[in-house]
Amino acid sequence: MATIRFADSSDTETILRFIRALAAYEKLEHECFADEEGLRTHLFGPRPYAEVLLIEEDGEAHGFALFFHNFSTFLAKPGIYLEDLFVDPAQRGKGYGKALLARLAEIAIERGCGRLEWSVLDWNQPSIDFYLSLGARPMDEWTIYRLDGDALSGLASA
Repeated sequence: MATIRFADSSDTETILRFIRALAAYEKLEHECFADEEGLRTHLFGPRPYAEVLLIEEDGEAHGFALFFHNFSTFLAKPGIYLEDLFVDPAQRGKGYGKALLARLAEIAIERGCGRLEWSVLDWNQPSIDFYLSLGARPMDEWTIYRLDGDALSGLASA
């Protein structure tokens, strides 16, 4: 039987393995610069910026969910933003992804959150179909904008 638990710093190597596998799946390996030191510092250091759930069976991790809190001004409540959800391809179809999302929904309710949100790549139809089957709805009227690299530095120094 699979179990879900919060990751700790001893899981950093496993988390990085999942992140790299996700980057490969999404064809974004060229954008993946994560390393163990950065993960250990920002996930388990003095000021953690995100949390990680691991799903395991027989002592082996098969997937993860990395998430953090955001805030809805319209609801005046916190929310949870799911940054990454990944299950090893060989382990898909066993309900691990749904179990991770269900646990996140429980955490959201326990913490008084008003919503659970995430993004999905437009071409990832298997994931889109999965999310729709859970009752999730796309927020098609919203477009994500990003500042990074030189644009981020330029604005910060303006």
